Amino acid sequence: MTVRHVDDVSLEPVGAGSGTERQVLIGPETAPHFALRRFVMQPGGGMPRHTNTVEHEQYVLRGRARVSIGDEVHEVGTGDVVYIPAGTPHSYEAMGDEPFEFLCAVPNEPDVIEIVDC
Repeated sequence: MTVRHVDDVSLEPVGAGSGTERQVLIGPETAPHFALRRFVMQPGGGMPRHTNTVEHEQYVLRGRARVSIGDEVHEVGTGDVVYIPAGTPHSYEAMGDEPFEFLCAVPNEPDVIEIVDC
């Protein structure tokens, strides 16, 4: 069993994103099946349209964002849950004056990320 505080895990910039950082709170070295990550997007920040080879389960902690999933666009905020199937194009655009922050669980499997042209 591992217990640690979120402040003890470094935030790393997400290369493809703008104003976006990620923490791996629980990774494959700790848990065999799923990783738990925290993303923080500054106002106006986000991630371009991309695909992943693994599914995403997300819980919004604070802030608001426009999230595109496939052909649909959703405005999400605190308390919303988001499911993104593997291989589905998606993007994020933080809205408002505060950071957009969410937890993201993914399977501990190889993940290939591809940027999708609009």
